[in-house]
Amino acid sequence: MAELLFRRLIQAATVMLAMSMLVFAGVYAIGNPIDVLIGPDASQAVRAEVIARYGLDLPLWRQYLGFLDRLLHGDFGRSFVYGVPVLDLILVRLPATLELTLSAILIAVTVGVPLGMYAGYRPGSPAARAVMAASVVGVSVPTFWIGLILILVFAVWLGWLPAGGRGETVRVLGTEWSILTPDGLAHLVLPALNLALFKLALMIRLARAGTLEIMLGDTVKFARAAGLSEWAVLRHHVLRLIAIPLVTVLGLEFASTVAFAVVTETIFSWPGLGKLIIDSITSLDRPVMVAYLVLISLLFTLINLLVDLAYAALDPRLRRARSAA
Repeated sequence: MAELLFRRLIQAATVMLAMSMLVFAGVYAIGNPIDVLIGPDASQAVRAEVIARYGLDLPLWRQYLGFLDRLLHGDFGRSFVYGVPVLDLILVRLPATLELTLSAILIAVTVGVPLGMYAGYRPGSPAARAVMAASVVGVSVPTFWIGLILILVFAVWLGWLPAGGRGETVRVLGTEWSILTPDGLAHLVLPALNLALFKLALMIRLARAGTLEIMLGDTVKFARAAGLSEWAVLRHHVLRLIAIPLVTVLGLEFASTVAFAVVTETIFSWPGLGKLIIDSITSLDRPVMVAYLVLISLLFTLINLLVDLAYAALDPRLRRARSAA
């Protein structure tokens, strides 16, 4: 297991180096932030001074090496627009995105997996067919449209829940959390539901497919022949066997949920990382864009690493095969 971990860490470091190059070159090829930072009536002397201050007069490879050097010391640079360290900006917004993402994943897992297992256990029942029909809607309808419908129904027509914002927060361990206050929870419900619907439908379909396959296998036949109850068969055998693909997909979906929560955060005015990156793109705030994309790449890489390790832990045959490779 230690050898597998070491090899995966080397691969992860290589991937991150390549991604940082691609991100840096891609972002710095887009537009000219000086046009945003300086007014059109500024003199050439002022323009040259600002360009030199931000290091934009250096060759791209020297700018990248400087960025890499700062990155290794935990410094993502300073925002062109806000004038503060980028890492501080991200850390302030990160709790809001984590609250939203983890709530959405929790809804998807706790609701989607049992419904999917039921649909696979009783595939011909009316309830199972209704569950699968709902899952088709969940994967087919665009997120932004569902978000607008949720706002229209629950905020405008019924007036039960707020339409946007994060609500009241409370400071715990130096960080503002809205999930710990009733007002914050009320603000979280609609965006979390909106973000969870696609994942929920995905979990239902994966759990149903896995359950259908395993229920016809020898494992279930032997378990039933041994006198185990149907509940014990589902909990101890079926759930354990479908856990491997679910863990794999869930890990990747968690990273994509953090990365692509932009739409939901924009619709519900949720002050997380998604809104920050949209504002940064609008103002060509390159340090914020690069830092956001590098951190998202790091998140994908780490989750892939953890999924690989979880995969090996759940299935010892894979661990032995990968260690021997």
